[in-house]
Amino acid sequence: MDRNTVIAFVLIGAILIAWLFINTPEETNQRGVDHDTTLVGQNGTIDTLGNVEQEGRKTGMDTERKEKNLYEDFSNTVKDTGRIITIETDVAIYELSTLGGNFHKIYLKKFNNWYSSEIKESSNPYKTSVQLLNYSVGNSYDISFISTDGKAINTADLSFTASPKDKHTITGQDTVEIVFKRKINSSKTIVKKYLFGAGKYLIKTKIELMGFSGAIADNTYHVVWGTGIRFVERDIVNEATFSSANIYYGDEKVDVKAPDDGERISNDFNGRVDWLAVRNKYFATIIIPENPNGVEGAYIEGQTFPTKNYGRKELYSVRLILPFSDSESESQSLGLYIGPVDYDRLKGINENLTALVDFGSFFGLKFIVRPIAEYLLLPLFNFIHLFIPNFGFVIIVFSLIIKIIVYPLTRKSYQSMKKMQLLQPKIAEMKEKFKDDPQKINKETMRLYQTYGINPAGGCFPLLLQMPIFIALWGLFQAAIELRQQPFIFWINDLSVPDVIYDLGFKLPLFGTQEISGLALLMGITTFIQQKMTVKDPKQKALVYMMPIMLTILFMTFPSGLNLYYFMFNVFSIAQQYYINHQQGDIVLEPIDPSKRKRGFMQKLMEAAEHQAKHQQKNKR
Repeated sequence: MDRNTVIAFVLIGAILIAWLFINTPEETNQRGVDHDTTLVGQNGTIDTLGNVEQEGRKTGMDTERKEKNLYEDFSNTVKDTGRIITIETDVAIYELSTLGGNFHKIYLKKFNNWYSSEIKESSNPYKTSVQLLNYSVGNSYDISFISTDGKAINTADLSFTASPKDKHTITGQDTVEIVFKRKINSSKTIVKKYLFGAGKYLIKTKIELMGFSGAIADNTYHVVWGTGIRFVERDIVNEATFSSANIYYGDEKVDVKAPDDGERISNDFNGRVDWLAVRNKYFATIIIPENPNGVEGAYIEGQTFPTKNYGRKELYSVRLILPFSDSESESQSLGLYIGPVDYDRLKGINENLTALVDFGSFFGLKFIVRPIAEYLLLPLFNFIHLFIPNFGFVIIVFSLIIKIIVYPLTRKSYQSMKKMQLLQPKIAEMKEKFKDDPQKINKETMRLYQTYGINPAGGCFPLLLQMPIFIALWGLFQAAIELRQQPFIFWINDLSVPDVIYDLGFKLPLFGTQEISGLALLMGITTFIQQKMTVKDPKQKALVYMMPIMLTILFMTFPSGLNLYYFMFNVFSIAQQYYINHQQGDIVLEPIDPSKRKRGFMQKLMEAAEHQAKHQQKNKR
């Protein structure tokens, strides 16, 4: 969670506490151009627009590629630049290279680049579609191992043979299998198979090692995704916040996050691995073993690289460690998912893959927040979208439904605060009467609360119960791929990014905000109106102005979908409070029949106060 998010939650919590008191008398977002892939330069920095220097590959995350003559002991190791084989489905275009028998580029046809709107109308997916691979660093999905004579072997540097056809188009129920073979010598052969189908981001793969008995040290080999995943959003600083390597290990997801200081981080995992992934904000590459129990473990390495002008990027290398039984012929079947971090798609493959969907957390409350987002908010959100195609209007209806759901809690809170306001004259009178006896003041205040059946925490407690819902909504709207590049109306053309209406040309101190968001301004105005309706104490007048201003500045950097939700929620809250105030205008303070009083919080508080008073009097004697 970034700095701005933490500050925002702290301020929201402060507002709740202030309401009770009144009625009871980051990293900055930066925007940059990233038309090319994540490229590692000679000095360890990332060149976002240039080409990779030769040294970039030498300093890449797979150190085994440093040896130029890596396969000098293998016969017939003819090297070339590779031939590209293209597989096109209805959802993606895959470019595979015969150099390494692996992936070179992957275009997701249903997801556009952030700069696609700047390109003249084109039906060419190569120009407009998201491309996920850091191809300039190298291709991905390799096999590596240490030979018994101590050589580091990696298929990235081997030329494979493949079917002669360079382009395959898949439609309907058709499937296409691409087989890459590398014959090392008369007895040793490496085979990599890929099975593609229409409508799927999941690719079935199979690795076969023939004739390698006695040739692989440690009886293990690695399946390597060594070039991470490309950053594809305009705001790469925000994207870096959500980027990480992940592993489902020990029946839970473990995140590996590269530190901001540029230090390299690495983690070893031994034993069962259900899946291994590299992700950015909205997309992921996931390696899924067919038999998780047959996996030896995994290794993850990550590092943060500064870019020239636009903040930082992160590069991760992941390895799935597989056993080698030292037989003459061995094979392993794996699933390879390369596509959107979409809850329903991932759930359709395996239930535990949904752990990759980040619904956010706050101070260790993930065990509360995630179930609310996963089983209540997301299904409701998608259900509304079945009837309303525009996600902006979905958010408006969604905010209204949430307002209705929390209405009983809000109504209880408003009623409690109203009673507290009516009780203030009696409390003030009592304080004046016993101004020289603080203990008597406390005792009589508790007695007033008990007499009129008022819980002093009644105004705040219902609001605190709503906090897990608000936090879950925060996480849902921050990273929901459903909102990516979805327009609303007027100037709001992408609900996943801030709706900028003006650039100041300079950054505001402390917050670092430079761009003005229209919805954030509207949210701030409605917050001010709410404060005016709620705050009645003249001593708290500054709060009416201070909190809306601070929240408005913070919300300038948040996605417009999130700001739209809070703006509409405020509008409905204002209408609700107006209704409650007029409907409950006849609320009066009436003493409760002692026989009907429940021995609750106030009764216990009174007993504790009396016990303390008696104890103090006894000590004085």
